[in-house]
Amino acid sequence: MKILRLAPLCALLLSVGSLFAAQSYIIVDNQTGRILAGDNRDEKRQVASLTKVATGMLVLDWAQLNKADLTQMATVSARALSSGGVNPVGLQEGDQLSLRDLLYCALMASDNVAATVLAEHVGSRLPNTQGLLPIDNFVSHMNALARTLGMNHTRFLNPSGLDSNSESLPFSTAADIARLTRYAYSEADFPFYVSQESRVVHVFRAGVDNPFELRNTNELLGQENIDGVKTGRTSKAGECLILSSERRPEVQREGNTVQVTPRRIIVVLLGSTNRFGEGLALIKQGWAAYDQWAAQGRKIKSSQTL
Repeated sequence: MKILRLAPLCALLLSVGSLFAAQSYIIVDNQTGRILAGDNRDEKRQVASLTKVATGMLVLDWAQLNKADLTQMATVSARALSSGGVNPVGLQEGDQLSLRDLLYCALMASDNVAATVLAEHVGSRLPNTQGLLPIDNFVSHMNALARTLGMNHTRFLNPSGLDSNSESLPFSTAADIARLTRYAYSEADFPFYVSQESRVVHVFRAGVDNPFELRNTNELLGQENIDGVKTGRTSKAGECLILSSERRPEVQREGNTVQVTPRRIIVVLLGSTNRFGEGLALIKQGWAAYDQWAAQGRKIKSSQTL
């Protein structure tokens, strides 16, 4: 009877690749890195604004290491403004925002100018043995972080994910972005930034506070326990999406021993034409695969983990 119950699910898992139009995707257990499903997960592709997860993490890591106050102000420079891409907040040269509000702009609203302002501000404060310009120095540290995380098929060229340069393109893979996202969820503050549906930030222009309400670009927040993470889209990358979905921890008692197992899955979807529809379907598929894996004892093989 057990085999009969599992057979339909197994068939669905085997056929999942044919159900989705995305060029590549991966579903992983956040706690262990166990790969629950995937297709073309190591294929190098442009990942657009999913890049900003690395940008945000580098800023948060720098702030934590240096005990830096995220309420400190940064100024929008001419170079940051000319970096290109979306600027939904309407930032102008000379505007000032706190690092915290810039993180909200970059991670929630996917503001390219905000991401570049962060890179310029923090890049001027990071170690710089090569004498690089601040933004370039920041990007070099992004790539160093990628190497540390085992993101061996990733190259960052800017803090926003823009891929308009025809001579050299940034790239990553679904598996590498999943590695980055798992790392991001080990940082206590990161999940809060990406889980907000809306947030008021304060843009100081000529000394005058101009409040601006951000809306999260992730339309799936709140559905199927989804609490993050990041959207991205360019003509080269297609529609890209990272999702995080959390269930209540599983609690098991054996005598006086209590074992608590966190339950969170991560979905990375690249090169889609319907990221929210496919992303929601993959979350459901992921939890079905997770439940089957948990029922079998959550066995781990190195070949099946990130």
